[in-house]
Amino acid sequence: MVQVGNSPLYKVERMLGAGGFGLVYIGRRVAGGSQGDGPNAFKVALKFEHRNSTGCRFGPPYEWQVYDHLKGCYGLPRVHYKGRQGDYFVMIMDILGPSLLDVFISIGQVMPPNMVACIAVEAISILEKLHQKGFVHGDVKPENLLLGKPGSSGEKKLFLIDFGLASMWRDSLSGQHVSLCQQPDNFRGTTRYASVHAHLGLTASRRDDLESLAYTLIFLIKGRLPWEGYQGNDKRFLVFMNKTVTSPETLCGGCPPPFAQFLEAVKKIQFVEQPTYSKLISLFGSLICPPCTLLKTIRIDAILKVHQKRGRLQVNNEEDECHRKKRIKLGSYCINKCADHHIYKDNELIMERDPSTNQAYKHVCTTPLPRRWWPAKSYVRSGCTCERKVELYFYSVCIH
Repeated sequence: MVQVGNSPLYKVERMLGAGGFGLVYIGRRVAGGSQGDGPNAFKVALKFEHRNSTGCRFGPPYEWQVYDHLKGCYGLPRVHYKGRQGDYFVMIMDILGPSLLDVFISIGQVMPPNMVACIAVEAISILEKLHQKGFVHGDVKPENLLLGKPGSSGEKKLFLIDFGLASMWRDSLSGQHVSLCQQPDNFRGTTRYASVHAHLGLTASRRDDLESLAYTLIFLIKGRLPWEGYQGNDKRFLVFMNKTVTSPETLCGGCPPPFAQFLEAVKKIQFVEQPTYSKLISLFGSLICPPCTLLKTIRIDAILKVHQKRGRLQVNNEEDECHRKKRIKLGSYCINKCADHHIYKDNELIMERDPSTNQAYKHVCTTPLPRRWWPAKSYVRSGCTCERKVELYFYSVCIH
């Protein structure tokens, strides 16, 4: 049983999801309640975080502070009660429906472009309202975008959840944009969807949420991203390299043009620049079908009754038997095409063949890949890409 503050007494039922900052369960009110949403709802979502977890080192979860600042913000679930019970901090909020990952799985692991365009329009609107409050989310991905409770008036609305990695892009006192700094070893987010700047440990800003959204949309249409399938301790670094060398046209191959246009537009946004949200939304106008208008509603034809534990997709990493592995020695200076080859360091596979993209590496230092083979105390400093040759001019390494 759970009761915090002035909340009703709830019985804890099955788990809805698990994340890096807590567990979410269904809570059923023991006495009274209504079928709708709100503090008197018969069913709610209970989010538990242990007092010794990373986000609770200095007291209540950091996410509580974020929700307090964002109270009433469009596209966010409402929090009704919060408090501590035993060893756990508990947050009681509106129960929502399936995540976009749940929907993606339920309809065959590919979404129609029109449906994804509707999601894009609504997600951009939510991020705009969030950014107006001075916050960036920091972990936009299909698992954190949920539809409303099935059967409710908001069942076709989109909601953004999980603010454990949220941060402020605007100083709360001066109102000025925060300064750009770099912490190369402080990665925040999800490797698959994180922006290139997040991989470099740069301070998060509005552009990063939009870049993560772009990767989310492409994943929902195509069913995978070209940097999936990496193995070993250097997975995150190799994903970063792949994101850097893959052009929007290549990444969005097979998708309607607005998706490549969206990715290209958000990649051009500067650190302190305010995105033109209305312009980004307008890119998807040609794909919006009549049932899915720009009126803050997402229309999905299928009846969504997915209430399963959130989880990652299992990626099949087995190689097609018709392709034999071709070994390429990785030296201190090399340009290796990876479209039809596997790359090895000695006998260790560090990048799998991926025919969906044409990649290359070019070292401008004498340090071999991957990152754990760099000299001690070295870190990524700066870099650039050359799309014409589809090569990565490797981010220069500083040694201290």
